[in-house]
Amino acid sequence: MTNFVDNYCEFPIVMRRPMWRIWHNLLIRFVKDSSVNFMNYGYSSLNGDTPIYLEKNDEANRYCIQLYDHVASGIKLENKKVVEIGSGRGGGAHFIARYHKPSKYTGIDISPGVIKYCNSEYKVPGLSFLEGKAEKIPLESESQDAVVNVESARCYSDLNVFFKEVYRILNKSGHFLFADMIEKQEVIHIREKLRKNGFIILSEKEITKNVAKGLQLDSKRRENLIEERIPGILKKSFARFAGTEGTERFNSFHNGKFEYWSFVLAKNQAIPS
Repeated sequence: MTNFVDNYCEFPIVMRRPMWRIWHNLLIRFVKDSSVNFMNYGYSSLNGDTPIYLEKNDEANRYCIQLYDHVASGIKLENKKVVEIGSGRGGGAHFIARYHKPSKYTGIDISPGVIKYCNSEYKVPGLSFLEGKAEKIPLESESQDAVVNVESARCYSDLNVFFKEVYRILNKSGHFLFADMIEKQEVIHIREKLRKNGFIILSEKEITKNVAKGLQLDSKRRENLIEERIPGILKKSFARFAGTEGTERFNSFHNGKFEYWSFVLAKNQAIPS
């Protein structure tokens, strides 16, 4: 289990999706309420910026929410049709739907159990969840104003196919809001893939230090949840998955193995081949 947590994204392609479903099912089994509705690493300001306003019930997830807010603030989402690919337990979708006010927000994930949970848990007008694969998005071509993808793409079987699918479902003036952890030497190749598949990079930002700081500040909360909810034999695996302080994943943002980047992208006029 430990090797899976640290290396699941490097598993053979045919194993990644089944293993991810197993992990989702474990979370559903051990955490049945809304205490763990975010699965991203988080984000903290480093320059004394004023923290974003959050309602009282959202404060516990501040650092996870701040990463979603950083991504969603790349463009104005109000009154737009937005889809999130890899929406997980739906916390980010729930936040964006309430605070950024899109007209419609659809969360898509591969795990049927998670989709069932999200559609039952969240009751916000315009917010819904749908089972589907990133490489075969179950939406019509040119039907969306924006696509959100946070900390999920690295586990997909084929990034080129995913980027082509995002291009396909975006309308002509659509935007792709993309953020993920990337091995340092792979950043240039991600840019190449995005351009190859029809995207113009409007802005990009390395936010590794912000994510590392967010993880540090949120580590105790994550440790407490794991201690309270997870059986002893799995505690270390969940800690690694959550990136708590001292784990290999936590350290990878400090030792240079991984960087964390966010991109705001638009469709090019040329259709990718």
